[in-house]
Amino acid sequence: MKYVALLRGINVGKNNRIEMKSLKSLFETHGYGNVSTYINSGNVIFESNKPPELLVTEIESALREKTGANISVLVKTVDQLAQIAAQIPDNWKNDTEQRTDIAYLFDKADTEESINELPIRREFLDVRYTAGALIWNVKRENYNKSQLNKIIGHRLYQYMTIRNVNTARHLAGL
Repeated sequence: MKYVALLRGINVGKNNRIEMKSLKSLFETHGYGNVSTYINSGNVIFESNKPPELLVTEIESALREKTGANISVLVKTVDQLAQIAAQIPDNWKNDTEQRTDIAYLFDKADTEESINELPIRREFLDVRYTAGALIWNVKRENYNKSQLNKIIGHRLYQYMTIRNVNTARHLAGL
């Protein structure tokens, strides 16, 4: 089975710095096959016959041993990522006029009600739920008005890992 591990909160600022070469080696050492990484934000593509729940436990434990940090990991199949990406409207992009992000959700936040809990101003952005993720698009001129930056302090933030639309589409096309 082909999986993607989405590591939460690595290589953001000065916290939890992990080189992708080292991350790839860590996965290979634990017996996962055809390991590769995509950009520096903690996306690891690999193969395994193990179920996702066991993979999460193994990967988080290995990361804790290597870094000393508790790094949350979300494991999705490539098919699951493709299903999420299929829900992103084709005209949603990251460019000078708009910004589109995908918040992949851990089980504790994987519900449509998560949208209503977030401290955002929905009149300034289009946010949608699909199984496993929240997808949003905002005009750059409305980003501050949308209050998207306030989700960082919200309790649900710890149960999501965010990628931009370009990364989401790339991972879905593997």
